[in-house]
Amino acid sequence: MGLFSGSRPENLGATDGQLAPCKRTPNCVSSQADADKDAGHYIAPVRITGSARGVWAALKSLLQSMPRVSVVADQEDYLYAEFTSRTMGFVDDVEFLLDEKAGVIHVRSASRLGASDFGVNRDRVETIRSRIAAAEK
Repeated sequence: MGLFSGSRPENLGATDGQLAPCKRTPNCVSSQADADKDAGHYIAPVRITGSARGVWAALKSLLQSMPRVSVVADQEDYLYAEFTSRTMGFVDDVEFLLDEKAGVIHVRSASRLGASDFGVNRDRVETIRSRIAAAEK
C-alpha cells in the first residue's frame, strides 16, 4: 500500500438495501443521498434498461478492465472495488448495489483521505455510467 492509501473503511457494504451515507466532506458521491437535502453528494444511480444480470456482468467486466482497480468483494448484488490514483497512490472506495426491483444499480464512491477530491469521484461514476450505457446498446 502507498503512503496515501489510508485504511479500508469499516462501514463498507450494504445494510437493508442501503450503502453507508457520505461523510460531510465533499469527496464522496452516493446515489442514495437525498437529492434535495444533500445535492452535493447526490449522484443518480445507474439505470438498467435491459437485463439486470447482463448489466451487472458488464459492470464486473468493466471494473476488471480498468487500470489500477482491484475488485475486493464480488457478491450476487454487491460489488466493492478500490481505485488507486496514478500519482500519489490515493485510494477511493467504490461500491455498487444492484436493486433489480427498482431497475437501478446504486453507487457510492468516496475518497479515503482528504476533504476535496476535485470531482474525481463524480467523474468516475459518470464515466462508468456512460460505458455501461454503451455496453447495453
